[in-house]
Amino acid sequence: QVQLVESGGGLVQAGGSLRLSCAASGSIFSINTMGWYRQAPGKQRDLVASITADGNTNYADSVKSRFTISRDNAKNTVYLQMNSLKPEDTNVYYCNADYFDIYGLAYKDYWGQGTQVTVSS
Repeated sequence: QVQLVESGGGLVQAGGSLRLSCAASGSIFSINTMGWYRQAPGKQRDLVASITADGNTNYADSVKSRFTISRDNAKNTVYLQMNSLKPEDTNVYYCNADYFDIYGLAYKDYWGQGTQVTVSS
């Protein structure tokens, strides 16, 4: 079994910062792309940022220059540093990973349970 466990969400005032972490554990051989998505109630889940195993990043236009995604491959962990937070960043944030397990099977779009980020005005 593989688990993606997010942490670091919470309540912050507009202009503040939060750092999300997502640690992958279990029968993992290697992880390809890891990413963060967010979803408001009744809306689709949208990409916030993603990072490949060799460090190539991709960001949603709405978070460019404010958010930074990084990863520690040795720890199978991805981070999302969120600065200059705005009320419209309020969402549940989900970690996502594409990985190979120890049996050589590929898994795509594996999700964590989500962590709530609330930005007050």
